[in-house]
Amino acid sequence: MIIGVVAVAAITAMFAFRTEGTEEGNKTAVIAGNKVEVFYFHLTRRCVTCQAVENVSREAVSEIYADEIKQGKVIFRALNIEDKETKPEAERAKATGQCLLVISGETRIDLTSEGFMYAKTNPDRLKEELKKAIDPLLKEMK
Repeated sequence: MIIGVVAVAAITAMFAFRTEGTEEGNKTAVIAGNKVEVFYFHLTRRCVTCQAVENVSREAVSEIYADEIKQGKVIFRALNIEDKETKPEAERAKATGQCLLVISGETRIDLTSEGFMYAKTNPDRLKEELKKAIDPLLKEMK
């Protein structure tokens, strides 16, 4: 009986997440929610670039979406993926290592490459990439 319940739960979990490619090659997965969540998952040991990805992303979200943050529509969170307490969030976001993700409803946008490419050399470009990812998700919520 327990094995049957576990099997059904495992099969249900397999279908709870769907992966699709976007026009830019980012991955999307089904994740429930009615807000835009920007996650930066990082490791305990962090280099200057890792810290820049967090700082530029946090700054961009805070500056561009101040009203939406107050309304609870946009959230930025930096989480240590090696911390046991963040494991549920990492699993929900399908984060397996350092990554910058924008998640809302059924959409999961992976901006990790852009984050590491632009955070130190062209922070304004990273801010633009975040805005391009977040704006359409906010429009869908209205």
